[in-house]
Amino acid sequence: MTWLIFEWNLILFLKRTDCSCSFFSFTAMSSYLYIIKYELPIVIQSFTGASDGEWYINGNYLVLLVSLFVILPLSLLRNLGYLGYTSGLSLLCMVFFLIVVIIKKFQMPCPLPIPDALNETMRMLNSTPHIDNVTSDDDDTCKPKYFVYNSQTVYALPILTFAFVCHPTILPMYEELKDRSRQKMQNVAKVSFLAMFIMYLLAALFGYLTFN
Repeated sequence: MTWLIFEWNLILFLKRTDCSCSFFSFTAMSSYLYIIKYELPIVIQSFTGASDGEWYINGNYLVLLVSLFVILPLSLLRNLGYLGYTSGLSLLCMVFFLIVVIIKKFQMPCPLPIPDALNETMRMLNSTPHIDNVTSDDDDTCKPKYFVYNSQTVYALPILTFAFVCHPTILPMYEELKDRSRQKMQNVAKVSFLAMFIMYLLAALFGYLTFN
């Protein structure tokens, strides 16, 4: 009877784990598709110089193409070993992004220069005192602070929550290890978490120091 109870609890645990993995994977994929829909057209347009009427910079078409030709084939793989190549590519993209963020910190002035068109509009509205106030506010904004709390701080909560999406992938990663053991899995987790922590910390730090 004890063994039956244990097996039943184990089955329930595995079912809950599967549901949790499926839920987190679905939410992560949805967020990625959201980024593809609204950010990828801008990237393609910047490289090709295409006009807004071209079909290949339409976000709806891009989401459909990525889902059919990228996500679907990858989701049909029998094991996660083949995803190492795509993960390596994504890691290189993240390193490139980090390098760009660090370089931009030393290239972009603070405060950002006001466009000529905006300056002309401000002069037409005869709002010179307001420009002085904006300049003083910008000077104060360019001073880094240890902690900033305002009405937009709440937008950081979804980003912090999304960082924990890696937890459901621990079990599939463990299954893919050769000669897997608890110690080997701990070593993989320590190296992975440390590398990602350093990378995201530098990206967040230099991103903040660029725009404050």
